[in-house]
Amino acid sequence: MNPPLRLTGLLLAVFLWVSPAFTQAIKGIVRDSTGKLVPYASINLKSSPGNLIIAFTTTDTHGAYLLRLPAKPIAGTLYLEVRCVGYKVQSRQISGAGEEIDFTMVESVSELPSVIVRNHRPVLRTSGDTLSYTVSDFSRPQDRVIGDVIKRLPGISVASDGTISYNNKPVSGVYIGGDNLLDDKYNIATGTIPPGVVDQVQVIDNHQPIKVLRDKVTSDDVALNLTIKDKAKLHLIGKEDVGAGLPGNYDVNLSALAFKNNYKAINELKGNNTGYDLQQDLVSHNLTDYLLRIGNEPPATLLSLGPVNSPALSRDRYLFDQAGLLNANNLVNLNSGLHLRINAYYLHDTQKQDYSQQTTIFLPGDTVRYAEALHNRFEPDLFHAQLVLNANKDKSYVNDAFVLDDNRSINYSALNTNGSMLNQQFTDQSLNFANELNLIKATRSNDIIQGYSYISHFAEPENRSIGPNYDSALFNNDAPYAQLIQKVNVPTWFTNNYISLLIPGEIVNQSFRTGFSIQSQTLNSNLGILQSSNMISPESDSAINHLDWNKKRLYAEADYDIPGEKLKARLSLPVSLQRIDYSDNNYGLARGLTRVYFNPQLRVKYQIGKENFGTLQYSYRNENGSVEDIYQGYILKDYRTLYANNANLTLRQHQVAAIGFNYRKAITLFFFGVNVLYDHNHSNTIFSSVINNNMQQLVTLPFPNNTDSWTLAGSISKYSFALQTTFEADAKWQDMRSVQIQNSSVLPFTMVTGTVALQAETKLSDKVNFSYRITGTQIATSLSMAGSLSRIDQLQQVAAVYFVPVTNWQFKLSGEHYFSHSPGSADLKYFFADASVKWSLKKWKADWELDCVNFLNVRAYNAFNLSQNMLSTSSYTLPGRIILLKVIFDL
Repeated sequence: MNPPLRLTGLLLAVFLWVSPAFTQAIKGIVRDSTGKLVPYASINLKSSPGNLIIAFTTTDTHGAYLLRLPAKPIAGTLYLEVRCVGYKVQSRQISGAGEEIDFTMVESVSELPSVIVRNHRPVLRTSGDTLSYTVSDFSRPQDRVIGDVIKRLPGISVASDGTISYNNKPVSGVYIGGDNLLDDKYNIATGTIPPGVVDQVQVIDNHQPIKVLRDKVTSDDVALNLTIKDKAKLHLIGKEDVGAGLPGNYDVNLSALAFKNNYKAINELKGNNTGYDLQQDLVSHNLTDYLLRIGNEPPATLLSLGPVNSPALSRDRYLFDQAGLLNANNLVNLNSGLHLRINAYYLHDTQKQDYSQQTTIFLPGDTVRYAEALHNRFEPDLFHAQLVLNANKDKSYVNDAFVLDDNRSINYSALNTNGSMLNQQFTDQSLNFANELNLIKATRSNDIIQGYSYISHFAEPENRSIGPNYDSALFNNDAPYAQLIQKVNVPTWFTNNYISLLIPGEIVNQSFRTGFSIQSQTLNSNLGILQSSNMISPESDSAINHLDWNKKRLYAEADYDIPGEKLKARLSLPVSLQRIDYSDNNYGLARGLTRVYFNPQLRVKYQIGKENFGTLQYSYRNENGSVEDIYQGYILKDYRTLYANNANLTLRQHQVAAIGFNYRKAITLFFFGVNVLYDHNHSNTIFSSVINNNMQQLVTLPFPNNTDSWTLAGSISKYSFALQTTFEADAKWQDMRSVQIQNSSVLPFTMVTGTVALQAETKLSDKVNFSYRITGTQIATSLSMAGSLSRIDQLQQVAAVYFVPVTNWQFKLSGEHYFSHSPGSADLKYFFADASVKWSLKKWKADWELDCVNFLNVRAYNAFNLSQNMLSTSSYTLPGRIILLKVIFDL
């Protein structure tokens, strides 16, 4: 027989044999409650009793299904069941074949069931954009606060200032039980909350905190949420530390915490003279984002006692302080959905610093050297108060925040510069208040209307005196005098207001915004000489400024969002009309500038796989200088820098492009991320300095200038279940190129920085834990016309071992090793060691802890610092050995 005929006959026979088994069918259409067709729903034919599946199919793209029934009779009752993700399960009894059965699905009000990933211990839980770490899986007996646990979580890193990053991206904030108690000052939470009260640390990707904007305005933010155990919500929590020791040291930490659903609080009283800087608790980690949101940057502090390089050393190793902090953070959830929040603190500190420095500046055909020693004392008084009213609902959002800052400081310095003995006193008083109002409302047509208003006032009178007889040849015609007095103040009013309309679409959401901003400033400064006769005279006519500045801006912006599951993108197209007027009658200065600016931004996130995605960002910004860039009278910014300007207003075009890839495999606790960033800045001005052995005179000149940098950063984190160890690696490389004019020579600089860090934290046994981190850094600078200028190689190692022989005893031994190398200089090597023992008395709910910090009694530390063509060797006096006995108890 012909093979094709044989095959046809065989297929016909099979069809005739199978078709009797499925000769009957049921069909129908599946819709949701709005009438929309539901594709890919599962249709199951089941029998009862037994709940057995007899036949099944799925709906097509038009919501239709056809389910063939077996010809052989089935015992029991038959019914049809429909299942689809996001809808409630529906079932219906059938009486026979040939029926048309349609279904109307009802959306499920419950959340999708979470996916639990288990592979022995620890446990990760994923649910949508949320990844949850169970705290008990990663905690250790030595952990005092939740921040100790967060540092250990795979995929999460914590910088020395407390900044938390997830897969190489800084988090936008830390929420407590879903509430925003602290904004971005989350060091207060991570450094205070006991780990035992936290159930999970949740990482929320694509975090959009405003409910009415969710699924409408894309966000690439990452936030943390600390879920609180139910029993911890029932009562007030207090973790109190009181310690005293030698030589004359004390450390007090008193806290009162509450984590109820309708009331949350972190209130604390702290004081110490052990070197811990309490200002670290108050760091705003996302200040740059806040300034971009309000559209204004307050004037920077213009004066100082002089440049002081901070060593690559833990701050509590070298800080002499005597500090106290009263910090109150309270949030009340009212029944109406309104949240009332009050954040306030007062800090007083007295810091001392003994510091000396040898500085070498490499110039074409010349080398300038400075030698200086400073004995500094800083006395800051910082007061901050913030009142926030917030209502965050599905259809509306209201947020009104009033902020008051009153920061005062008196600083002193005994200075020896190139053999000249000088005394300095610097008084700085800044007062700032601001109110930010944000209203968002969804209309009946599902459009969203927003109104925004921000207003602020800022003033910072600065007064610094230097004497006696500082560089009298330059400042007083070589005649002796008592003091050189520099005064500066830049009072500033600013307001920014806009309205916007968001129109949701099936694929693209459109938003349109229009508004205006006004900035009004006056820069007042004068440099005076207190003569030996106790009379004050102006240093010169060119050392006075009274510069008025006004900047007005009208702007309109169109934003387009794609909030898809696979593709998230946001394109911003802002256009602004800007007018700047500035004048100073002392110099016959009266100028104005009108510009139209277009500053597009694009942000794309593409979900490549279930747990990995790529990102792309680009921004182009037209920027202009500020009132601090155009004053023409000299200001003595510090004892070595005399600064003025001789150019028009600085105009910059700033472009940033970045691409990244992030990968996560939750089942194996593996995280990987890599990012590449290019930053280009073009300016119409350039810095020019004249440097000699006593002074740097700096001016701004009208010449074009470019600054370029490439940055490559990556991180990898893996938890080994077999070794019970978290392994981490970080690497960063940056190439920065810039141009300056020094002593009439145009100098194109290249500065390359590379950093590699490896870390392991392991549980060797139930009684022993061990951690180790090694960080290598290389900084190299070069000048295109002269080749390599200098290089610094640094290596830092930190190790700690924890031993718990029995449940109520803990021992810790830790060490830090620092190595620095610079060609032509002797290598620097330092080793610090600490030890502690803790005895727990459960009956008294108290712990006794004996700490010995720096028990090798290292009293001095030297460090290299490199910046462009300036190499410095700095020497710091350290506090030395500290022995402290603490009692730690719960209330």
